[in-house]
Amino acid sequence: MMLKSLVSQIYCFFLIIALCSCDRPKRVDVSHIDVDVTIERFDQALDSLRPDNILQKNGEWLRHYGFFYADYMQYMLEAGNPLDSAKLASVLAEVIATDDFQALKASVYEAFPDMAMQEAGLTDAFRHLKYYFPAIDIPRFIAFFSGFSVQTPIGEDYIGIGLDMFLGADSKFYPALRESIPYYLSRRFTPENIVPRVTESYIREELYLQDDLDMTLLQHMIYQGKVLYVMDRVLPEIADTLKIGYTGQQWEWANRFERDIWAWFLQENLLYEADYHRIQKYLSEAPFTPELGTQNESAPKLGVFVGWKIVRKYMDRHPDTSLQALLEIKDAQVLLDGSRYRGD
Repeated sequence: MMLKSLVSQIYCFFLIIALCSCDRPKRVDVSHIDVDVTIERFDQALDSLRPDNILQKNGEWLRHYGFFYADYMQYMLEAGNPLDSAKLASVLAEVIATDDFQALKASVYEAFPDMAMQEAGLTDAFRHLKYYFPAIDIPRFIAFFSGFSVQTPIGEDYIGIGLDMFLGADSKFYPALRESIPYYLSRRFTPENIVPRVTESYIREELYLQDDLDMTLLQHMIYQGKVLYVMDRVLPEIADTLKIGYTGQQWEWANRFERDIWAWFLQENLLYEADYHRIQKYLSEAPFTPELGTQNESAPKLGVFVGWKIVRKYMDRHPDTSLQALLEIKDAQVLLDGSRYRGD
């Protein structure tokens, strides 16, 4: 069923509030969990770098920051291998002398004079993760900037936080990067996105890795739904729009047309389609979803949205299922059947 005929209907604001609140799981007490996140400010450490102390700092930082520093210099800043100190010193001397480097450094310091709010948010998130998954190791958290190359990289023992990718949607830098970073992405480059994006990256890369992309749409949907459901549990105070990356209008649209979206997936025989070229439009970041709605007002990644709703409904119907048990369910069909999901 096409959605175009339904676009003109008015959605009730109070129903949206109900939809947002009824799915929110009860908060658990994590005050006793021994986790206190401190974000190391490598971005501020860079301020001490001078042409005459690069070799000294290179040695100090390699010892102190370890895997992060090696990854930062080689793959994020692309300045070279820290073990080749002479070559690295030459490249860094040029980098720190540029006006772009100085301007970006100033903007980062202005946006993040401290990170107390983010430390509190990540402490709460990782206490929840430790509560549900006691065996996990808590990584180091290291803030940096690298010229808009990466947002939340995860390495051997760390999670990086690329502060230049969280300066705020109105940052003067992002319009100049539109070819590589379109607005529908950069609008989420805000400080409030740090906690959900870091948490999401940890879940996807450390806790529940998707190592096989040759899957049906339903399998992708259930994987994405599980990730977002874990975020529900470990980020109980974070808005659903921040978790999935929707605007308020996109969230309203997806909830309003949820039944019709599901009908579209069934009508087009998409659930068991494994051709990624055909199904990626329902999973990938985009400004909207082609084919659905009019005037490009539809929400993007609707497969992710519906997968999240399926997993939520399954867990509502099976309240004794732990998060660990949920992630261990390999068969996506089991979750769909067990949820009795019908588009609402």
